[in-house]
Amino acid sequence: MTRLSLANLPQIASTAAVPKYRRDELSAGIVHIGVGNFHRAHLAVYLDDLFNLGIDHDWAIIGAGVMPFDVKMREVLAAQDYLTTIVEQDNERSSARITGPMIGFIAPDDRQTLIKTLADPAIRIVSLTVTEGGYMIDPATGRFDPLHPAIRKDAANPLHPESAFGIILRGLALRRETGTPPFTVMSCDNVPHNGVVTRNAVAGLARLFDPALADWIAAHVAFPNAMVDRITPATSDRERQMTSKAFGIEDAWPVFCEEFKQWVIEDNFSLGRPALERVGVAFVKDVTPYEHMKIRILNGGHAIIAYAGGLLDVHFVHEAMAHPLIRAYLDKVETGEVIPTVPPVPDTDLQDYYKLIVRRFANPKIGDTIRRLCLDGSNRQPKFIVPPIAERLRAGRSIDGLALESALWCRYCCGTTDSGKPIEPNDPNWSKLQPLARAAKENPDLWLGMDDIYGDVGRSPVFRRAFRDALDRIWRDGTVRAIGHYLAGRASKPATGTFA
Repeated sequence: MTRLSLANLPQIASTAAVPKYRRDELSAGIVHIGVGNFHRAHLAVYLDDLFNLGIDHDWAIIGAGVMPFDVKMREVLAAQDYLTTIVEQDNERSSARITGPMIGFIAPDDRQTLIKTLADPAIRIVSLTVTEGGYMIDPATGRFDPLHPAIRKDAANPLHPESAFGIILRGLALRRETGTPPFTVMSCDNVPHNGVVTRNAVAGLARLFDPALADWIAAHVAFPNAMVDRITPATSDRERQMTSKAFGIEDAWPVFCEEFKQWVIEDNFSLGRPALERVGVAFVKDVTPYEHMKIRILNGGHAIIAYAGGLLDVHFVHEAMAHPLIRAYLDKVETGEVIPTVPPVPDTDLQDYYKLIVRRFANPKIGDTIRRLCLDGSNRQPKFIVPPIAERLRAGRSIDGLALESALWCRYCCGTTDSGKPIEPNDPNWSKLQPLARAAKENPDLWLGMDDIYGDVGRSPVFRRAFRDALDRIWRDGTVRAIGHYLAGRASKPATGTFA
């Protein structure tokens, strides 16, 4: 077994692809905040592909973290020269590659160095993966939340910010003061209109203490919207052992992912960009159709199978796809309720896209877990599930399958599976969700009263009735029979326009 390092790349090259470029050929052009598995399997891989073509070597990455758990990631990556083993797993094959576009990593407790780096004219893009829940927005409205504790803290002390957005804002302020052109702020998170959401967070914070700076940001800083896609599970000892056994590489934090990846970006940059179109990135004028397609069909599909699988003690996603009942439930909700809400997408057949999603979910080599899909429902449901429910209610269309999904989520948050096994807390708001979920067994309307999740949908008599019926059936008959009832029945159709 060979430890991952720059010095050992010649030996590693016998079992894995290694960079064709030299580390000393690279210089930083991007600071990335939130170095996790998805970033290393997505943006970092695209840049690695680009650098292997021998071009744009001035767009290397400096990683940065602002959360306590980022300390461990930095320690691990620094010990292996910021290299990562990417194991791409298709249904038929597995392959490993070593990526090296990251040339440094600023520690979470060194915010002033991070701010100084953001002010450096060489940095032209600041990218982010801070998860769906990290954007300081009201989940019900999608609008910036000026009362969020982290925002209020940074607004009171803007010279020494702690949040990612406060740090970005301070970097932009320094560039404005010195006459340095602003960098682009590029979200790589799975958030609808992620560029708009990021702009609202950065400019919204500025407006709390410096309206002129907020106006300058609105006029001069680019926040491109983007759709990102690659299934990337968390790393465990399983992945470390597989990397060692299959490829002879000792990597303390390898990344396993599917072979498929996709990135569609609005071509809107303040200060240039790398030529990522050379390696498969699509630059478009409007990302919205692609966002709707991916967020509703893929992420919504994940939610549809997640809580059913969680309640039935299914561990892996591919095992859920092999469960006849869960697979049939996914097919019926996707084709009957979700896909009809997705507008046309250029050069894309939505049914073919769904078939691709099914193949990706069923990939047995990925090792993606149902628990990961169940994570953070309080931030994901308002983005992935509630919007198509709202659209179907406005159109007078049935929402029985999506109401069942919401009821399964509620039942999951009670903290036990159908067999009685405990479900460990799996949401940052678990302490709020669990008592509400338990109380909803007797009064389902308590669950739907979470305005930050459901908004107007939670007040719809049609949805309330469908949710109540589904939740009652889950508690009375169990998940298997509740899903079976839905599959056997004819979907109800509310009166046209019924929503309030």
